[in-house]
Amino acid sequence: MCSHRLRVEGKSFRDPQNREIILRGINVAGEAKYPKFPDLRSHNPENFFDADNVSFVGRPFPLEDAHTHFKRLREWGYNCIRYIFTWEAIEHAGPGVYDEEWLDFTIQVLRIAKEYRFYVFMDPHQDVWSRLSGGSGAPAWTLYAAGLNPRAFKYTQAALPHNTWENPAQFPKMLWCTNYSRLACQTMFTLFWAGRDFAPKAVIDDVNIQDYLQDHFIAACKYLAQRIHDSGDLEHDVVIGWESLNEPHKGLIGIQDISKIPPEQHLQLGTSPTAFEGMTIGSGRPCEVTTWKFGRFGPRQCGTELIDPNGESVWLPANYDDSHYGWRRDPGWKLGECIWAQHGVWDPTTNVLLQKDYFSKKPGSNERLDYEKFTNSYFLSHFKAFKKGIRSICIGAIMFCQPPVMEKPPSLKNTVDDDSNMVHAVHFYDGLTLLTKHWNRLFNIDVISILRGKHLSPIFAVKFGEKSIRKSLRRQLKFLRDESLMHMGEHPLIFTEIGIPFDLDNKHAYKTGNYKSQIRAMDANHFALEGSTGNGFTLWAYMAENNHEWGDQWNGEDLSIFSHDDSELPRIVSSMSSEYSDLSGCHSLEQTKGVNTDVQDALSLRPISGDCDHCQENLPQRRGYRAAEAYIRPSPIHVNGQLGSHVFNLKKCTFMMDLTAENTAIHSPSEIYLPDFHFPDGTIVVTVSDGKWEIVEQDIHNTKIKCLRWWHPGGQMNVKVEGASKEPRNLRTGCL
Repeated sequence: MCSHRLRVEGKSFRDPQNREIILRGINVAGEAKYPKFPDLRSHNPENFFDADNVSFVGRPFPLEDAHTHFKRLREWGYNCIRYIFTWEAIEHAGPGVYDEEWLDFTIQVLRIAKEYRFYVFMDPHQDVWSRLSGGSGAPAWTLYAAGLNPRAFKYTQAALPHNTWENPAQFPKMLWCTNYSRLACQTMFTLFWAGRDFAPKAVIDDVNIQDYLQDHFIAACKYLAQRIHDSGDLEHDVVIGWESLNEPHKGLIGIQDISKIPPEQHLQLGTSPTAFEGMTIGSGRPCEVTTWKFGRFGPRQCGTELIDPNGESVWLPANYDDSHYGWRRDPGWKLGECIWAQHGVWDPTTNVLLQKDYFSKKPGSNERLDYEKFTNSYFLSHFKAFKKGIRSICIGAIMFCQPPVMEKPPSLKNTVDDDSNMVHAVHFYDGLTLLTKHWNRLFNIDVISILRGKHLSPIFAVKFGEKSIRKSLRRQLKFLRDESLMHMGEHPLIFTEIGIPFDLDNKHAYKTGNYKSQIRAMDANHFALEGSTGNGFTLWAYMAENNHEWGDQWNGEDLSIFSHDDSELPRIVSSMSSEYSDLSGCHSLEQTKGVNTDVQDALSLRPISGDCDHCQENLPQRRGYRAAEAYIRPSPIHVNGQLGSHVFNLKKCTFMMDLTAENTAIHSPSEIYLPDFHFPDGTIVVTVSDGKWEIVEQDIHNTKIKCLRWWHPGGQMNVKVEGASKEPRNLRTGCL
């Protein structure tokens, strides 16, 4: 077994030299959500339902391209990868049938990631349960096991997959998220977490559907873990840990009245049936439901629509051949009839709701279920089983616990489940920007304060002005960090998803090359991350196949920091680069280096993010740098001591950091990544409170990475690094 390159110590990560590690990471890659063969990007309807005969070999990218992608990400300063895979990739052909070719391929990709010295943690990804219910994650056979017929989702609106939309190019933005509150996803998650309690008749192979689904999911992940373990050179050296199921949703659990939209359902877009309306429509009954659209301050009702499935039922017919996958369904579980009707929730002969509060309490208990109760019971029970399964193979693996998004974390502090080798994995998106696909500099909303009930009225959560918006984003992330310490205990916290849509304002930047709105949004998110006091992040996301037409190739999303249709940020290297071999400083002195006029001239000729509208005749074929100057930014890599704060001022191109070091700190340097674009040779001015420093180019598998090494004594220390200031021209006009 390999030695641990990274360990958890209290609320920080440490390396073998006891330096604090800050994870600056990226999700690799979004393409892992859908198969490579056949081509099943979400806008492609062909072969969509032939979901057993697929292959994810080639995801996240072909093996022959892996060096190109990993080298690029390393040059951009990333040291960590959240490695996306799906349950479907492992077990798509049927229960217990594992894709050995994909497993072999994954081991090969991870070995290449090792050459670039990435820290990798594995992410079993899902969105709204499965590709066939409009997202990604679980194999198609899980839907059939639950008695559902995916071919009927479109007509019953039990799910609205992009692949089955009449005109995929006109698929409404962010509509896919509403599948969480539609029948298919609600049913699957309820069965997955709590089938024993709410669907005791759903028995397959002599076990309840809850155990059947969870056991197969955990077994598939264990099988991948076993392959990583057996490789002999990946565990702990590159694969440092495992995250729990991505963005867990509670399904129907905790809805107090299924005839109404629950208050915790904040997103409504398009048709918005209640859970009970979804059940009746799913059984072939027509129903008129409300329709919604997203306005300035959130969803608002805009009318009604009749959903008429013309008698089509979402439930498998009674004569369905269960022998296809080899399972045995209990005779007490009737196919062709709604599973919830079979449990007395409603009467399908009269369409009468019998138990509107069926999911409001755990059977046999008077305790009201809500998201907090769900997290501390059903979710936590699964997380413990998942952790036990992974650690039975990978002893000492760091477990990244991801509770429901934007909800209170589980109460683990000072309990038997307060695992010292655990990380809190958190997701955060600026919801207004994500849903409207517009960076609004005038106002934004503090969503966390609304969710935590801090205001009597949501109007008090509105923040006006860009400066206030940036501070609000920072406060929200800092609140999530403090809340984690309060409820989960002394553990590292990683924002394993955060990012922005690049197709803002109807893809205006793709026409002009001017990415100033994306720069502002991305810079605001990184400003928030830098002030969160968390232990790092993995940005969403890197897509190897992104283009301007289809974005991330999945449900109309376009959050990739890389696109084939955009130019990459150039490395600005002066003729004086060789001087860095001698560049160093002495104790207690301000360290400076004169600015090379050749570099200043070069900067004045290079576009920062494409050209202004009046300069378009000079645009290259690929316009703009996709806001790269905002996410390719300096950051601490190793901190000899305890990191205090750090921030990068993009306008002034100034990085500042402070830390608290032990008296023995002088023996190992703190290290800061300095991207060439912002800190070209001959432009750098370094000021340290004490100690000595040097700027070097590390060579990681033929990848040059510039960094500042700083040897400092113990105590309160700070450093300031000034680069090639481009303010104010880049953000005001989008060109130099």
